[in-house]
This record gives sequence, C-alpha cells and structure tokens, in this order.
Amino acid sequence: MSIRRRGSAAAGRTTRSLSAVVLACLALSGCGVAAEPAADPPRAMAKADLGMQPDATTFADFPAAPKDSAPKAGTDGVVLHVLDDLAVHQSPGGQVFAKLPAKQLNNPTWVPIVAERGKWAQVLLPSRPNGATGWVRTDGKVERARSPYVVNVDVDARHLEVRKNGSVIGQWTAGVGSADSPTPRGRTYLMAAIEETVTKFSPIILPMGIHSDTYNTYGGGPGTVAFHTWPDPSVFGKAASDGCVRVPSDALRLLTSLPLGTLVHLR
Repeated sequence: MSIRRRGSAAAGRTTRSLSAVVLACLALSGCGVAAEPAADPPRAMAKADLGMQPDATTFADFPAAPKDSAPKAGTDGVVLHVLDDLAVHQSPGGQVFAKLPAKQLNNPTWVPIVAERGKWAQVLLPSRPNGATGWVRTDGKVERARSPYVVNVDVDARHLEVRKNGSVIGQWTAGVGSADSPTPRGRTYLMAAIEETVTKFSPIILPMGIHSDTYNTYGGGPGTVAFHTWPDPSVFGKAASDGCVRVPSDALRLLTSLPLGTLVHLR
C-alpha cells in the first residue's frame, strides 16, 4: 500500500521559530547476514529501561551499530512509521543499543527497511556513522507502508532523478559538495522537512539520514546533509556546496511531496 499523505515530507514539515533544532538543520544546509532470531521473543523492555537508551536521531553517533551491508542496493520500498519509542537491537533478539523516537526534527519518524527476519526488520538509522542500521520488532509500535518512489543522485555527473515504480518522473542538474567537502555516498532516505524561516535561501530544507564526512559539526549542527534549493541558479551543475545537494525549485517541490522514509541513493 502507499504511504498516507500525513507521512509525506509536505505533511511532515512544520513552520518553526528560530530554535536550536532549526538552527542545527539550517546551518548544515549552507552548503550481512544477521543472526537468526531467538526461538522465543525477548522479554519486552520496560518503559523505564528503554528510556535509559540514547535516541537514534541525526544528533547521535553509534560507532558499533550494524553497518549497512549493501549500500548500493535497492529495497522493496517498505518503510516503518515509528509510533512510540522503539528499541533498536544489534541483531534480531540481540542487545539493545538505542531507541528510535516517534519524532525526528519535529517530523514523524519514518525509516526504510533494508532486510527482514520474521517479525524483525533491519532499518536505516538517521545517526552517525553513515550506513548505521539497527533491528526493530514490527509487531507493535509501528505502521508499515510502501513508498513507490526512489531518489537517485549521481554525484559525479551532478544529476538528480526521481523514479516512481521504476519510471523516471523528473530529472535535473544539481549542485553537490566541493572537493574539500564532498557529498557522501551511500543509500539513505528523506528524514524530515523543515520550513525555512531564517535565511530564506530555500523555502524548505529536506534533511537526509546521512552526514558530511568532512564536518563533524557545522554551524552548531551535526553536519546532516540535506536537499535544498539556492537563489543563484549558476550553482546547479557545480561542486561547490559544503556537502548538501542543491536542486532547482521545481525539483524541490517534487521532493517535498514525497513520503518521508523514501529511499535516496547518493552514488
């Protein structure tokens, strides 16, 4: 089934006053085979115990998180909507190392599934390091849906395309990171949408679940990479950003209409 509109980037965005979260997001925009699950389901983690786990957000870093074993591969488009704090495991039934909160940058949390084992799903996390994943249970606290869209960015060719059910529905020349601050590669996803109210260089910022390999922090933020437009069209086709992908206004409008959790390939 298709993701309901409330899960789209357009529906997820929020007009916000100048705050630490907005500043963090805007500042950055200048620019496997797992073990078999246990036969018996693990003991449900008590709410208090889960509350002690760090949030898996764009501000977090989990160096020991399972690595995405196929960063160039596609998926079947299935995504999970996290309804409440959700335990993130090292493997099906394995140790808990984080929790996925229901919100990311004040947007609902939708994450793509990259593998499944029974009632367990391996999902891409929005945290460092790039390619971080975790295993979550799918029999509670989540809703399943499917995004028919995929966003492809050819970093070297500076080309952006959006596909729906395999067919190209839009393509543009884009701007990418400079040689000193290149756009990272790998598969990620549309994490959030934020209405820009500070600098006005792009009406909407679309942070992805991936970070700059150059900047550990950027302007007080965590160095999250995003899609956004730019007032000077001469930047499109150039490698001149601090890692973000700069796109024309009509491309941004289409990207903003896509469901959160939609897969993005940065190649």
